Amino acid sequence: MNRARSGKTASLLLAVGLALGVLGTAAACNSDDSASGDGDGVVTITVNALPPETEEVNRKNYLADVAEFEKKYPKIKIDAREGKMDPKTFSTKLAGGQLEDVFYVYFTDPAQLIAKRQTADITPYLKDFPIVDQIKPDLMKVFKDANGKVYGLPWTNYTLGLLYNRAVFTKAGLDPNKPPATWAEVRDAAKKITALGDGHIGYGDYSKNNTGGWHFTAELYSVGGDIATKDGDTWKAAFNNDKGKQVLQQLYDMRWTDNTMGDKQLLEYADLLTMMGSGKLGMYVAAADNIPTIVNQYKGNYNDYGLGPIPGGQATLGGGEAFMFNAKASPAKIRAGLTWLTWMYTNPDRAAVDFQRRAADKVPVGLPQPNLYTGKAEETYLAAVKQYGNVPTQNYAPFVDSVTRIPLKVEPPAAQQIYAVLDTAMQGVLTDRNANIDKLLSDAEKQVNQILAAQPK
Repeated sequence: MNRARSGKTASLLLAVGLALGVLGTAAACNSDDSASGDGDGVVTITVNALPPETEEVNRKNYLADVAEFEKKYPKIKIDAREGKMDPKTFSTKLAGGQLEDVFYVYFTDPAQLIAKRQTADITPYLKDFPIVDQIKPDLMKVFKDANGKVYGLPWTNYTLGLLYNRAVFTKAGLDPNKPPATWAEVRDAAKKITALGDGHIGYGDYSKNNTGGWHFTAELYSVGGDIATKDGDTWKAAFNNDKGKQVLQQLYDMRWTDNTMGDKQLLEYADLLTMMGSGKLGMYVAAADNIPTIVNQYKGNYNDYGLGPIPGGQATLGGGEAFMFNAKASPAKIRAGLTWLTWMYTNPDRAAVDFQRRAADKVPVGLPQPNLYTGKAEETYLAAVKQYGNVPTQNYAPFVDSVTRIPLKVEPPAAQQIYAVLDTAMQGVLTDRNANIDKLLSDAEKQVNQILAAQPK
């Protein structure tokens, strides 16, 4: 996930995550592990992601949840701490014994932590938490090694789709219940929207402050491409090919041949949200969490916005947040940590508690993500959404229907550095009528390979 974007949505994700997940059935710990406890069989675990004091309501709810958990599981004590994953300090904290027993990560972190053996294998314990089997396989894959061993559990997730203005679609004679499913259809729809005149813009895209590279990655994934692929122990750039050209050529043609992207370019995160809120923009690639921001900060209306699958549908860029376990954690602490996570975060039976809180605070309930589940767990979760939902969930049906058939792919290594390079390629096709796409890709490839070569093995 774009870390700048992640910061903008962290409060929302935290509020969502406080009660999402799967109910574990394990006891706090076995008697065989008592030597790892505090005496009388009590096990204390350190965990992070405690909301800061500046988030008064979130912190109050979190601490109330801790008290409820400790009442239910009197043999487990939660030592909650502020802070989340910081790659710059992680190794130092681990080496110095300061890393929490259960710690927060982004979806981009697990692969490297697993490869370096800096996190605990929790596979042997999962048989006591069978509800974990109902977490979506694509999400669990992020926390597995090549042998299928598991090292963590997700607690929020997002994937990118096509955010569009249903009201504008109707004005342009497009079916608001059938958003474009291919990039050719996006191009055609953008022409009809732009033809409305009065400042309407068919399609928008980013090209500044790493957001351009982020969207290039999403759009490349959507047509079956990759930013980087593994070559032995190293990574190599993989976008200087027909797939990369397809993405940039589509944008070039929409910008300069069709004139459906508007004259104002060098757009960054807030720009497209502002444009969508104004009622003049037809479509752009986004996650569901953009919708409440457009409504609350840019005076949009929930009824106007729909979410469809990412055009192309070969894969979608996704991400989220999760928890992993200190490699030095004892079996007792791992069992206690799993009991905590499967009660606090991955517990559809508690979704209603969270949704009731959020609905009372007029926070949106019913966006299509986060949703971690399959099977009975998903049924329970969706029943809570139906009970407390306060947004037009039918507007997101095309996106929801696509989730199980479009694979999720996470960001490449050194994502933010790579995105900064790819911004230049996006800027080239969106600001220069004489842009040379082959040269843009070739130049970017050289720089990205230098970045990847410098990554720790």
